[in-house]
Amino acid sequence: MLIVGRVIAGLCVGLTSSLVPIYQSEIAPRKVRGRVVSLQQFAVTWGIMIQYFVQYGCSFLHSQAQFRLPWAIQSVPAVLLFVGLFWFPRSPRWLASKDRWDEALKVLAFLRTPDGDVNDPLVLAEYKEIEDQIRFEHDEESNSCRELFGKKMRKRVFLGMAIQGWSQLTGINVLMYYIVYILDSAGISNTLLASSIQYVVNMIMTIPSILWTDHWGRRPALLLGALSIAFWLYVIAGLLARYGEPNPVPDQSYTWIVMGHPAVTRCIQASSYMTVASFAISWGPVSWMYPPEIMPLRIRAKAVSIATATNWAANFALGLAVPALLRVIRWRLFFIFGSFNLVAFIYVWIAAPETKQRTLEEMDEIFQHGDPLWRSFTGVHNTDRLDSLAKDIEMGHLKIHRSVQVKMYDDCVGSSSTGTLR
Repeated sequence: MLIVGRVIAGLCVGLTSSLVPIYQSEIAPRKVRGRVVSLQQFAVTWGIMIQYFVQYGCSFLHSQAQFRLPWAIQSVPAVLLFVGLFWFPRSPRWLASKDRWDEALKVLAFLRTPDGDVNDPLVLAEYKEIEDQIRFEHDEESNSCRELFGKKMRKRVFLGMAIQGWSQLTGINVLMYYIVYILDSAGISNTLLASSIQYVVNMIMTIPSILWTDHWGRRPALLLGALSIAFWLYVIAGLLARYGEPNPVPDQSYTWIVMGHPAVTRCIQASSYMTVASFAISWGPVSWMYPPEIMPLRIRAKAVSIATATNWAANFALGLAVPALLRVIRWRLFFIFGSFNLVAFIYVWIAAPETKQRTLEEMDEIFQHGDPLWRSFTGVHNTDRLDSLAKDIEMGHLKIHRSVQVKMYDDCVGSSSTGTLR
């Protein structure tokens, strides 16, 4: 029964971890999209921290409640989410893709204005952008499953998979899953309490990313995060290699220990916390916001699902392999993951464009303009197309009525032509 329950829970976690960032990216305004999608990672860090302290507290119980209570408490946020979903609006982009245009416009107005004004210029401008993108995708008449790995989209799909895969290869879950082993081998006495600090650090250091990721961008966060994580992992590896020795006690989860060097022990502990902090402010939130940003609507759900599956597959592989690697290659494991971060830095520099402040409908332009993607680091391709469109609507050059009719006015000759948005 336990195994079946875990399988069902795993399927549900897989669904939500894929769908939540898609939904958040599609309802969020472009200027704060990173902040909104970062809230998923913030919620994850809160969940990890709360559940750790629940388990820590239950470890002092002497009954079946020691393991039943932590599992039962997991149902509370699931019930709250289920009930809350009845008040959530549908994604306006999903509504538009199903030709439910009136509903899409109303939802956009609800999300973008305090009074649900469907005549707000920015609302109408974003509506027009969505309409143009949907019409273009309909004209393409492409098969979304086949297009996933077609010539035009495979670069983006692979990029989303790579970002999620590299987020695991940063080595974060070596510390998140097996921090007790690592601290114990480093000579920390109360490893359960010392481990709790790491989860608090993880939660707190996600906050700067929520506040400022839309200002400093996705690329700088990934690049600097990879370098910082690599540095701290190399520090841990170097200290273990220099001051460690084989574990004389057989049949333990670790075969390399640090003894008689309290300063080294504290340094390894601090470096572990700094590794987690570096991940929490960079790869943690950005790896979830980036895949749904770069995918076009017609393949977004499928492509993000594949990217998320890559994350969980790598997570599973590392969770299975790391205990054996800790026993066999010992401190060298941290050198390996530090090097993975350097490779991730190179990959992001070459392959990942900047997406901050761009609408989801502008991503085709980013990937198809022909310039090297690394040039987006400078921000030279930033546009204000949505603001320009809103200004045209406000000045009367483009009028979009609630009946979803559009009238274009030619100021030079005073004539007009009429078209529809549907």
